[in-house]
Amino acid sequence: MEQKKKFGMDLTQGSILRQLLTFMLPLLAANVIQQLYNTVDLIVIGHFCGSTGTVGVSVGGQAAQFLTMVSMGISLGGQVYVSQLTGARQRDKINDAIGTLLSFVLIVSAVLMVGGLLFTDQIIALMGTPAAAVSEATDYMRITFLGFPFIFGYNAVCAVLRGIGDSRRPLIFVTIAAVSNIFMDLLLVAGFGMTSDGTAIATVLGQALSFLFSIVFLYRRRESFGFDFRARSFRIRWEHLSILLKLGLPQVVQSACIYMTFIYVNSLVNAYGLVESATNSVGGKITQLANTITQSMNQACSAMIGQNLAAGRQNRAKKVVLTGLTIALSLAVFNTILALTIPELIFSIFTNDAAVIAFGAEHYMPTAILIFFLSSLMGPTQSMVTGSGFASLGLAVGVLDGVVFRLAFSYLFANVLNMGVDGYFLANALARLGPVLICSGYFISGKWRTRKLLVQRAAEEEEEEEEELAELSEQS
Repeated sequence: MEQKKKFGMDLTQGSILRQLLTFMLPLLAANVIQQLYNTVDLIVIGHFCGSTGTVGVSVGGQAAQFLTMVSMGISLGGQVYVSQLTGARQRDKINDAIGTLLSFVLIVSAVLMVGGLLFTDQIIALMGTPAAAVSEATDYMRITFLGFPFIFGYNAVCAVLRGIGDSRRPLIFVTIAAVSNIFMDLLLVAGFGMTSDGTAIATVLGQALSFLFSIVFLYRRRESFGFDFRARSFRIRWEHLSILLKLGLPQVVQSACIYMTFIYVNSLVNAYGLVESATNSVGGKITQLANTITQSMNQACSAMIGQNLAAGRQNRAKKVVLTGLTIALSLAVFNTILALTIPELIFSIFTNDAAVIAFGAEHYMPTAILIFFLSSLMGPTQSMVTGSGFASLGLAVGVLDGVVFRLAFSYLFANVLNMGVDGYFLANALARLGPVLICSGYFISGKWRTRKLLVQRAAEEEEEEEEELAELSEQS
């Protein structure tokens, strides 16, 4: 038992601020570095291949990222499940839960990889890619689809580690991959003159390395980690898969709603021209990097909340959210100062196109400030929904964000109020109002205090089955 603690943290005791920062900062660093996969691609392409390459990599990256969100949704369900098992001290079930998660995500990744390769042309057309960037986007997308099993497997392993309270090792794995990606990007694009295909190859190689290192680590520490790597342990068990699906599928649908409408709105922006499209691509990457704060806060807080709720420490779970809000809002203020004082410099990091830099500083960065603050409010409060396993409410959050708010605001601002491309920028920012309202309402209501966790339900069902078997044995 003592050995197992080396590979995780007991998040139910000690200073909340210190534990949250200790747990979140490696997650934040890992998420920022993971964003560098596509960001470095965008920077290298922007400086060596121009706006056509920028749009091609951005469009190809958006489609691949959308499907990657399926992996992250399922993996987040695995994180919540493992964190609740850890908090409830049900370590005897963790081995089978991990094996079920790993096998399931690899099967799903193979299906999506094949589907993506078969329908690349249709996806490119659906996204309204500018004609000049179609070839670049197609090459980038097809190659990145080949890396799906690696990124799916990596996300699953890291979800398990976060669930038991280990956020440091995922940082190590992704750092190795990022360094490889940067080196290969410069070698293939700047050195050998390749374009989007070179950046895609660099990305896939980086993903493969991150997965390889994570699996090797788990295998070497299998005795103390809690997963034995025996063939039978990879068998998918329905009792665990059913819980993973209950937690993960709503996350997948939520992400799908958000990203499908996001891609649709981006296709409308692409129709305005290359400058507007490139501005949206670069601006999206800037806010995406800022939003890693939200993602990291959600991951850290939900792991802490899952353990504490399963351990019966509801008041501590509440303090986790309040502490997370304080940290996130402070970072939003810092990002806002940068956006107001050096917008041109920020855009120039990603492109040397003067028209894109000027247009982005004037039209995109003001709405980015809204994203900073709304995302900071959304992350910690949404972690209570995630950590408590209230997956159906998370699904409602995704529908409001993606389908209702983003599409409705886009039509209102761009068409009714004739704001043009500025209307789409504003709509994308204000789409986060839906999740903020729902998640904040759930947190303030306190209904999470009495919600029965899925691991508790599973344990009760197991006890009932044992009692029924005992009664049948006595009768016979």
